[in-house]
Amino acid sequence: MTTVPDAATPRTEDPVLRFGHSPDPDDAFMFYGLAKGAVTIPSPSGAPYAVEHVLADIQTLNEMARAGELEVTAISAHAYPEVADKYWILHCGASMGIGYGPIVVARPDGPESVAALEGKTLAIPGRLTTAWLVAQLFLPEIEPEVVMFDEIPGAVAAGEVDAGLVIHEGQITYADQGLVKLVDLGEAWREETDLPLPLGLDVVRRDLGRQSAEAVARGLHDSIAYAFENEDDAVAYALDFGRGLDTERARRFVKMYVNDYTLDMGEEGARALETLFARGAGAGLIRPVEDIEWIGSSSRG
Repeated sequence: MTTVPDAATPRTEDPVLRFGHSPDPDDAFMFYGLAKGAVTIPSPSGAPYAVEHVLADIQTLNEMARAGELEVTAISAHAYPEVADKYWILHCGASMGIGYGPIVVARPDGPESVAALEGKTLAIPGRLTTAWLVAQLFLPEIEPEVVMFDEIPGAVAAGEVDAGLVIHEGQITYADQGLVKLVDLGEAWREETDLPLPLGLDVVRRDLGRQSAEAVARGLHDSIAYAFENEDDAVAYALDFGRGLDTERARRFVKMYVNDYTLDMGEEGARALETLFARGAGAGLIRPVEDIEWIGSSSRG
């Protein structure tokens, strides 16, 4: 993880925005325009912010958001109730699965069904990840064991756990390690709600103020749009962040989670997020979220 200064430390140099995102292809694709300098974000003085990219796994970013360390960051939707007092949600930058999402995998000689998972050990990528929240909504009682997200398939294959909850590119590479799918939680969510599954969000720290927060929203939107307009180059850039992916599988993975909802989650995406929060709170898994404050105008409707 990139080392970052304390968020409270005064700065005398040019204004800096620290953007936290996961070291995986879809986040890298979204930030392509900003990373290449094709998109800039004006500060209140009119001078462009210097953008510093902070790369960390999503569970680490969730914990950093709890401490308010970064001005702008990707977080799990699951984590937002924990940081709602510090951050606003951006209408752009969301990762939503449209009938697909985190996958529960096992060895061919392991549990054969979701019901057979009861009482078994499940490797999860973090207790604040949306994958774990949704797993608790759809799976029987299980024993979670936190494992770094990119080590989960190997832990399952080695028999260290009974099953694994895979996210990121593991959703399309798990079969490479001889594993089988027990359930796609995004598919289960879609069947029950007829909504996309909100997995990741981008949020902006409230103390930046509305003017800068709106500028961040425009900048991120434009960065994503630039990546769409320069897809081949953006996918090639994103490939550097994909473990075990060739170009076409990287493109496939990126297009799974960088879609129309990413440019603007719209009313349907917002409803999906509100539904996730309501179901999580109703099950006693998260604290209730009331009166979500959004940054960035919805144009999808």
